[in-house]
Amino acid sequence: MIDIRPFASLGHADHGWLNARHHFSFANYYEPARMGWGAIRVWNDDEIAARSGFPPHPHSDMEIITYVRRGAITHQDSMGNQGRTGAGDVQVMSAGTGVRHAEYNLEDETTTLFQIWVLTDRKGAEPSWGAKEFPKGDRAGSFVTLASGFADDSEALKINAAARVMGATLKAGEKAGLQLDPARHVYLVPVNGSIAVNGVRAEARDGVAITGEERVEILANEDTEIVLVDAR
Repeated sequence: MIDIRPFASLGHADHGWLNARHHFSFANYYEPARMGWGAIRVWNDDEIAARSGFPPHPHSDMEIITYVRRGAITHQDSMGNQGRTGAGDVQVMSAGTGVRHAEYNLEDETTTLFQIWVLTDRKGAEPSWGAKEFPKGDRAGSFVTLASGFADDSEALKINAAARVMGATLKAGEKAGLQLDPARHVYLVPVNGSIAVNGVRAEARDGVAITGEERVEILANEDTEIVLVDAR
């Protein structure tokens, strides 16, 4: 099954400093048919105004992945971690037994990012945070694993869930493929350009929910960047 979730159909909240689209039910957006996709609980498409951001707030027992598309986000947390994650790069936070964190756009431009939450497989774990640069040239034409709960993904950021967050950059006319477990749940979003997923068209920032497929072939109709999560 390949289900296209058009960008215009997503939940929307405009707080002035934050313009957010919600692929799944979140905050004041509630849609019973979109409570998540497998273990993927949240996928927010956020635009954060310059010199603003999320003040300190708590989380527990959730794997939170931030993929920055433009600009940068600066992280601070109650564990003493601090770091700036720029466009194309990724940060992860395993909230575990509990952590407070803040995410600020300290830049002079709007920052855009995907904030993705995956249900943890290790409740009560020690909280942790990490960030890493992922040059787009390294994932030109194929998928690279950015964050993973599998031990064999040694170059990826670690999360406490049997899931992978992957990224690829494709030029118009290029294809990228992945073998899938039909029992798992895959969700992907093209950042900036239309694609065809096993022949089904999706526009920029649409959500594509996939399950029951043994393989996915993605054709870029235009230059694009793709973020994909494969979860239980």
